[in-house]
Amino acid sequence: MKLNWKEIVVYSPDGPQPQVLAEDDKVRVVVVGLEAGQKIPPHPATLAVYHFLDGSGWMTVNNERFAVSAGATVTAPDGAKRGIEAESRLAFLAARAA
Repeated sequence: MKLNWKEIVVYSPDGPQPQVLAEDDKVRVVVVGLEAGQKIPPHPATLAVYHFLDGSGWMTVNNERFAVSAGATVTAPDGAKRGIEAESRLAFLAARAA
């Protein structure tokens, strides 16, 4: 199935509204939009890969902070605390082990 993330992503003043692209008992894939200044606080989760589609901001994985922008990919190991802060309107794709 071919999808255009720009037609699916949701930017909400109420915070992130993940849109599920695929999900089964092994993996969950979402596209997420954040408005400038919005954050996803650091939280532990399963193994995941984040690919940034648009905008700029910061991602933290186990207290290590990375600048992110379109084209950046960040991995977070199982159990690692990860969080995201948007400097500008930010969109990313996340694939996480279920």
